[in-house]
This record gives sequence, C-alpha cells and structure tokens, in this order.
Amino acid sequence: MIEIRILGPSDSAVLERAAEGVFDGPVHPAAADEFLSDARHHIAVAIEAGEVVGMASAVDTLHPDKLPQLFINEVGVAPAHRRQGIARRLMAALLEHARQIGCTQAWLATGADNAAAQALYASIPGAEIDENVVHYTFRTGEKPSAE
Repeated sequence: MIEIRILGPSDSAVLERAAEGVFDGPVHPAAADEFLSDARHHIAVAIEAGEVVGMASAVDTLHPDKLPQLFINEVGVAPAHRRQGIARRLMAALLEHARQIGCTQAWLATGADNAAAQALYASIPGAEIDENVVHYTFRTGEKPSAE
C-alpha cells in the first residue's frame, strides 16, 4: 500500500530512503533539513514499505499585488512505480495542501517534449494550458558539486 503525505519540519529522515529516480540526484541531509524547516517549502511524498517512491515539491509565493500562489517545482516517481497513478495522487495532495494554506492558484511549467508530464497535468480537473508562456533560464553561478 502506498501512503501519500505532506512532510513537515521533523520529517527529513523520511527523505533518506528515496528510491532511485525519484529525485534528480542523492538527497543532501542538510538541504532536506533546510527545505523542510522553511514554512514556504512543501513536499508531498509517496511511501511504500518505508521507501519514498514519489514526490512533488513546491514553494508558496507572495507578491504585494497578489494573494498567495503555489509554484510546483518538480514531480518525480521511481521508474518501477510509474503509470500507477502515484504522480496524480501526489499532485492532488499538493493542490489540497495549497488550498489549506490559502493559495489562490498553483502553477508549473514542463518541457514541450515531456508528453508524460503534459498528460498528467492535463488530466487534473481545472488545469489550464497557457501556450503564450516562454521559459527563460538564467545561470547565476557555478553548478554546485554533488558532494
């Protein structure tokens, strides 16, 4: 049975047992502690037999002329657990969490060539595609090492 839950500040040990492919690389304990201790950072995880097999991370944002919004940063599911509805359950948990903390909308971006992600996001009730968005990336320093 797969449990979906939103992690809190005391849950960093949960992230120590993540299946390969859930995150882009290994979880750094100090970064996990910092992420979970920041009230604006949020992560929903899928846990099976004590192992994280999926996650969806986000940050809520404020701006002087807008009500709080949730930016969904990343969704990842271990390869052996894909196509089982886990990502959809993680998104549902994260969107419900956004409602509970007062966010008026949630948004994300994905690659034009990522058909699986596009199918997932399009399947979520209320999803709207904004085809007028152009995504820019700005490098602001050296990429940190994986140490």
